[in-house]
Amino acid sequence: QVQLVESGGGLVQVGGSLRLSCAASGRTFSRFAVGWFRQAPGKEREFVATISWATYNTDYADSVKGRFTISIANAKNTVYLQMNSLKPEDTAVYYCAAGRYGRYPSQYEYWGQGTQVTVSS
Repeated sequence: QVQLVESGGGLVQVGGSLRLSCAASGRTFSRFAVGWFRQAPGKEREFVATISWATYNTDYADSVKGRFTISIANAKNTVYLQMNSLKPEDTAVYYCAAGRYGRYPSQYEYWGQGTQVTVSS
């Protein structure tokens, strides 16, 4: 069992920054990858970034490369998503998830509740 709780969302102006946190608890999760996904109203859930807890290998969607950074703080059992140079199209509910390292929601077994990110133009 793994529990995930996102936080750090909010309202930010175009070009601004936010840092999202995903706090993990439960059984050991060093075997998992942790991914970030987002979903805007009327749109399908899309991949943002993922990281392997064991190796720190990372992967990013083309739309966020160079702007977003995913990282792990082992001592806090927390995964972060640092988001810089935010654009209106980044507006969405952001979810963290634990599972198999990959780009598809179906690869992830455990999901957080989501946190809203709104970027004003």
